[in-house]
Amino acid sequence: MNEASDVELKERRLNVGEVELFTVEAGEGPLVVLLHGFPEFWGSWRHQLSALARAGFRAVAPDLRGYHRSDKPRGVSAYSLDKLTGDVAGLIRALGEERAAAVVGHDWGGAIAWRFAMDYPKLFEQLVIMNVPHPVMMEKGLRTLRQLVKSWYMFFFQLPAVPEAVFRAGNFRMTRESWKREGLTNEDIQRLVEALSVPDGVTGPMNYYRSAMRDAARGRTAPPLCIEHPVLVIWGELDAYLGKELAVPPADLVPHARVEFLPDASHWVQNHRPERVNELLIGFLRQTRTSQGHVATAAAEGGTR
Repeated sequence: MNEASDVELKERRLNVGEVELFTVEAGEGPLVVLLHGFPEFWGSWRHQLSALARAGFRAVAPDLRGYHRSDKPRGVSAYSLDKLTGDVAGLIRALGEERAAAVVGHDWGGAIAWRFAMDYPKLFEQLVIMNVPHPVMMEKGLRTLRQLVKSWYMFFFQLPAVPEAVFRAGNFRMTRESWKREGLTNEDIQRLVEALSVPDGVTGPMNYYRSAMRDAARGRTAPPLCIEHPVLVIWGELDAYLGKELAVPPADLVPHARVEFLPDASHWVQNHRPERVNELLIGFLRQTRTSQGHVATAAAEGGTR
């Protein structure tokens, strides 16, 4: 799955604590961890892995727990947000690093990244979020009819077994059609379908939604904490699942945020418009690097909101 012949992709499994995660790594330099969304896998970042490696970074993209070639623990409780953020912390340590220069997340990977930034502030230096709201904004969105209609599937996924069967029906026909409408290539779609087609390849991903909904209903959702690090939000405005009005994080909780809207990109922004995403991502990561080639911890100056 190499996007460029001059970039070597290294595959391995790492014990991150409770589970082992399959990872793909490219390049050397400051560590950038790439967290995919639902229902994706590490290959969603193939465009970024090669670009980051060529730009002088060590880019690592795992299959998150429950996905593709990583461990798939059974039970909804195995997919609570604290376990998912713990996996990221364990991954950074398993890679032999004290901290990541940046954690980058898309969709569910972005939700994990938001919480990771709150719970593990010493384990990273910059945060990049793609097409997922800050949890405060998501909560506000779900109080509106507009976003509830867009998020219908989150409630459907609470049913046992039925969502998996519908999802797989006709060789993932509904999902294929949706991805096609939203700008993914046939090659992108085939890769995603193959990753979902492994044994138990759908239940783990759906358990992310089941666990989140149950924790919210039981009042187990951790309160938001202020993130003092530099944050870049990249948002494809053609997102069919999340409204553009949710993109800007609360200024009191994310005071050093910059938001970049891509008017011609869908929810699958890093695949739909990889060149522009790479330009924004690498530019942001470089902007506060020290003379030693590492990302500085100083807050970014100002932000576009």
